[in-house]
Amino acid sequence: MKKALIALEDGTVYEGRSFGAEGERVGEIVFNTSMTGYQEILTDPSYKGQIVTMTYPLIGNYGVNFEDFESDGPKVEGFIVRDYSPIYSNWRAKESLADFLKSYGVMGIEGVDTRAITRHIRLQGAMKACISTEDLEPKSLVEKARSWPGIIGRDMVQFVSCKEPYVWSKEGKYRVVAYDFGIKHNILRIMARLGCAITVVPANTPADIVLKMDPDGIFLSNGPGDPVGVWYAVEEIKKLIGKKPLFGICLGHQLLALALGAKTYKLKFGHRGGNHPVKDLRTGKISITSQNHGFCVDPSTLPKEVEVTHINLYDGTLEGIRHKELPILSVQYHPEASPGPHDAEYLFNDFMKMMEEFGKN
Repeated sequence: MKKALIALEDGTVYEGRSFGAEGERVGEIVFNTSMTGYQEILTDPSYKGQIVTMTYPLIGNYGVNFEDFESDGPKVEGFIVRDYSPIYSNWRAKESLADFLKSYGVMGIEGVDTRAITRHIRLQGAMKACISTEDLEPKSLVEKARSWPGIIGRDMVQFVSCKEPYVWSKEGKYRVVAYDFGIKHNILRIMARLGCAITVVPANTPADIVLKMDPDGIFLSNGPGDPVGVWYAVEEIKKLIGKKPLFGICLGHQLLALALGAKTYKLKFGHRGGNHPVKDLRTGKISITSQNHGFCVDPSTLPKEVEVTHINLYDGTLEGIRHKELPILSVQYHPEASPGPHDAEYLFNDFMKMMEEFGKN
């Protein structure tokens, strides 16, 4: 294994060993606290532009299969673990994690003190980083990290959204148009299972084209980066408000909030993992949720006709909203899990009920 360096923009440098593709990448370094689900994390389009550090120390022991992809392949810029397991065992496994990363050109680094990286990010915040097996000069890599433009204000969705509309499922009681800002496959699987005929459209699809399709509901998907950078989607969502039921998840939630007149801000180190407690303020029920976001909606900027429905019990940040009069709801976390608990899957049923009621009216 070749030596690899991880250089952060603040000058901190960590040394490890390469176990994936070799080369050099820049991105925002973040951490994920999930104990399992590395394949779903790697293929989640919301991680575009990010170098993911796993806090759980042993990664790779169940290999990679062909069923648990959340997109057409890995979207992370790099993957950092404490101990990589070259020996894997699972009845569905088709190849090792190392071979998987190499086949897609994704850098993997092991032998790193991931607890130290995580603690540093928690104290100093997520930051720009450069990882390399080629340039092993710390000062040079730090400068490369600093010179990367970062993700704030940038449109990262353009790199992961589909280019043409496609049909995910043809048959179903409800016709749903899903905006692809970086949509995860398990969202589509769940909605199809609940009886939705789904057409997926690119992120830049005009609202009038969607309305001409006459769906029963419109879904706004998850995706990477800063919602402010996806201004074109916000403008189209404004035209959809009140016309059809709207349901947003993660980035879709943030874009919907912006369209309603709210503002967003960047979290210090974000929420990424499968163990985040969220309280439903309407019922008092607490769900353990899967999360992956670095930006959040500012509740103080919500218009009076929009209510906060969910909050994060770790830090009190906003996790869900609902319009008091219109068929609109959204959540910051991931009720589809993959990976993570299924506590919040009931939200998809809420979307079905919303479409049912809207159809009657």
